[in-house]
Amino acid sequence: MTVFTSFFRALMAQLHPRMLLLTLLPFIVALGVWGVALWLGLQPLIDQLQAWFSDYGLFRWTGDMLDSLGLASLRTLLVPLIAMWLLLPLMVLSALLLVNLMAMPVIANYVGDRFYPQLERREGGSIKASLWLSFSSFVIYLLAWLIVLPLNLVPLFAVLVQPLLWGWLTARVMAYEALSSFADEHELSIILKQQFPLLMIGVVTGSLGAAPGLLWLGGVVSVIFFPVFAAAAIWMYLLIFVFSGLWFQFYCLDSLAAMRNMPIVNLDPTRVIDIN
Repeated sequence: MTVFTSFFRALMAQLHPRMLLLTLLPFIVALGVWGVALWLGLQPLIDQLQAWFSDYGLFRWTGDMLDSLGLASLRTLLVPLIAMWLLLPLMVLSALLLVNLMAMPVIANYVGDRFYPQLERREGGSIKASLWLSFSSFVIYLLAWLIVLPLNLVPLFAVLVQPLLWGWLTARVMAYEALSSFADEHELSIILKQQFPLLMIGVVTGSLGAAPGLLWLGGVVSVIFFPVFAAAAIWMYLLIFVFSGLWFQFYCLDSLAAMRNMPIVNLDPTRVIDIN
């Protein structure tokens, strides 16, 4: 199965009611966590940035730059936008973490039992290795995000670089989770070295993350509708990550089946069966 074939299977599987409902529990948890975090922390963060800009005389410099770019209307929104932009990677990471913990096991069973019932589960992964991979990947992602953050003012930079960061992160975390129950250690090592197709899947799904990111930042413009924008952005991130998990699951299990010379069961992804 190619990357493109697995994309269409993941898209069809995403329409299954079980997969659509899979975002519900992570959404409730994320909404509670971020509701408390924003209630307690957003205004102090904005106040701190405001003081920092005042102390270092950055308002004049950034104001002149915005004027030169024809974005003078953003002067009053600059500090809130920066605060939201700093919080954005944390929201992305929390959505990925929740999907990884709550949704990926269900996705693995859904795809494995429905399409690959003949595939032996060799349990080559471990919880310890998964936690370490996730933690180290999140740290590297955050450091890279902070390093390139000032460069987002360069036209098209964010459009090109942010999906690459997303792609790298999701490829590392989700590909391992997709294979950990099915592949042995040797098979895991071989398939995870297929960096280009895995990165390609991650970059495409990372590009889809632009829409909820704009919703998240757009909440700065309207204080009244900010909770609605924030909740919609969180749900969209969860939906994208569930689709990403399905795409990785299909591609990785097909690669594993090909290594073992096993056929794929060709079923309609939307047909309801009991997978418990």
